[in-house]
Amino acid sequence: MHTTRKFSLATLFISALLAIALAGCSNQPSNSTAGNSASTETPQTEAPAAQDKNTQYPIVIKHAFGETVIESKPERVATIQWANHDVALALGVVPVGFSAANYGVQDDSGLLPWTAKKLKELNVNEPNIYQDTDGLDFEAISDSNPDVILAGYSGITKEDYDVLSQIAPVVPYESKPWVTTWREQIMLNATGMGMKAEGEQLIKDTEKLIKDKASAYPQLQGKKVVWANFSATDTSTFHIYTPVDPRGAFLIELGLTYPESITSQIADPTNFSFNLSAENAEALNDADIIIGYGDEKLYEAVKADPLLGKISAIKRGSVVFIGDGTPLAASGNPNPLSISYTLEEYLGLIAGAIDKINE
Repeated sequence: MHTTRKFSLATLFISALLAIALAGCSNQPSNSTAGNSASTETPQTEAPAAQDKNTQYPIVIKHAFGETVIESKPERVATIQWANHDVALALGVVPVGFSAANYGVQDDSGLLPWTAKKLKELNVNEPNIYQDTDGLDFEAISDSNPDVILAGYSGITKEDYDVLSQIAPVVPYESKPWVTTWREQIMLNATGMGMKAEGEQLIKDTEKLIKDKASAYPQLQGKKVVWANFSATDTSTFHIYTPVDPRGAFLIELGLTYPESITSQIADPTNFSFNLSAENAEALNDADIIIGYGDEKLYEAVKADPLLGKISAIKRGSVVFIGDGTPLAASGNPNPLSISYTLEEYLGLIAGAIDKINE
């Protein structure tokens, strides 16, 4: 697709420094670091033979950092950060490299269970996984020689983008980091692979799956929900994911809604989260159920707190505390593979919390 561009680690560091210098007044530092990864032989991209039929090049994708031009069909697809590889895999494309999952993995594979399942279905035994959980491994990404780098759901900075763009065209998020919904994630990444039509069909198939599964739980419809995270060691504040966050957006898609007592607290409608003090805990009283990361021990700590324990949903136990670091917790940021893998379990837990309202 493009002339192969290999970069030494030193070159990438210099490029990163130049990018930062050009950024000038930017006050958002890059969290990326180059790793020490040896060059690895990687699998070729696998994709349906008919995928190019209605795709015209060049493809121009507008995003938070400007626009990316895809001149011809990418044959080697790399993905970075959270779950973008799951979109490629759902479309039958095996990335030449992708980031290790940094949350919810319960072994040393770097793979969440739905990713491992799909790789097995595609007969991939040794995927090339970038060990970049402490920062982007530019050298490993370059070594995999991609034609395109997908980062639709990510937190990459402008400096990251500039360095990555020297390796291959990059498809980042549209507006802000970490707010890309699962539909947007599919469309950004599918378009970057020259598979827009396939991406649209994947969205339709996933929507049907969600609708079919949720129809078995009519008690969810119209119930008020808040995704709130508490800490057993500091109950003075709590953290809320807004409806803009993929976690909140997915709850709304299941038929739930956020109460006005919470939405009215959101100063910036584009922010994916905000904090409230325990003194304002009454804002959660309109929630029929509360969802958050945690376990029974955390629930008991919150229930015993003199302020948080007065929250209606906490008092009656209509809460879903999802075990921190588990695959189900990781699926809170949904993508087509995680949705199909965990949806029934998730719906069952939510329905169980709703059933406690009238007990």
